[in-house]
Amino acid sequence: MSTNIKSMLFTPTTIGAIEVRNRIAMAPLTRSRADMDGVHTPLAIEYYRQRATAGLIITEATNISREGRGYAFTPGIYTERQVEAWKPVIDAVHAAGGKIVCQLWHVGRMSHVDLQENGKAPVAPSAIQAGELVFLETRTQARPSMPRALRTEEMPRLVEDYKNAAVHAKRAGFDGVEVHSANCYLLEQFLRDSTNKRTDRYGGSIENRARFPIEAVTAVAEVWDSDRVGVRLSPVTRAVGDTPLDSDPQVTYGYFVEQLGKLGLAYLHCIEGQTRGPNGADRFDFKTLHAAFGGKYIANNGYDRELAIKVTDSGYADMVSFGQPYISNPDLVERLWQNEPFAPSDKATYYGGGAEGYTDYKSLSGAVSD
Repeated sequence: MSTNIKSMLFTPTTIGAIEVRNRIAMAPLTRSRADMDGVHTPLAIEYYRQRATAGLIITEATNISREGRGYAFTPGIYTERQVEAWKPVIDAVHAAGGKIVCQLWHVGRMSHVDLQENGKAPVAPSAIQAGELVFLETRTQARPSMPRALRTEEMPRLVEDYKNAAVHAKRAGFDGVEVHSANCYLLEQFLRDSTNKRTDRYGGSIENRARFPIEAVTAVAEVWDSDRVGVRLSPVTRAVGDTPLDSDPQVTYGYFVEQLGKLGLAYLHCIEGQTRGPNGADRFDFKTLHAAFGGKYIANNGYDRELAIKVTDSGYADMVSFGQPYISNPDLVERLWQNEPFAPSDKATYYGGGAEGYTDYKSLSGAVSD
């Protein structure tokens, strides 16, 4: 089935200050294989090493604090043990010629008292309970607990949590960081008027709702050179927590990315449509969003080989990130190059467990890992 063609998708480029050997990125994929202290097991070393042919790996969402955790067995980047566990993962990716950035994550209202220290309520911009379900240590699912609204005087503490996580990520040896401002988690909860009903300086106008997300990204960019910091957005995703869209996403996110563009960041990473759904670039003007940002752009959601080649060759996107296909196709770059079909994945092994469905998928050569 080989139909090798010349395409920008398979050529090197730079994303901010990060040199990548192709324009195929591995999108963040929560796999819930860490322990309850947010420390990776050695399995993660092999998992990420197998996928290091990607031009850029963006790690699974990684908690910036205990308060920021909303799902059991997810990794963190706020303790020394977590940093030490990430180091051999990063070393393995680098030894295989890859680049890897850490996605910094605070879930906000998408959490449960059982996952919080001393059973505290999750925090959010406003006390609005989320729908959907979160994954608990008992390996059962539950609706997120009612959150409490953050007090105005607490906001500097949250900014400091982002900054401290960025410091830890730098010490671990990552090539950069991505600030998770997508999928209806904390930063996006502040941005959307559907989840932010505050009346202080962090609520109301677009400028106020964007204030905390901008403060958080700015703090991270003060730790790293700004050209090693990316941001992920999802203007039209309502998948997580049954979260309504903002009343005017084009204007709200347009303002936000314009402010981000002033920071000289490495890239903007957009989920184009509904997470895990089809590509939705025809239902929202992501091109205008990219122009307002002014920097490199990573496109995501529902991309196949043909569409990825089209958007990189046309200049619409600088990279394309693939999520679910990377679960069962550690050699995804080779499959795209050779125009070979993707191997199917086992949804029963997506979250939690051990090597099965994590590090045992075979490459085109038939080997479990190359």
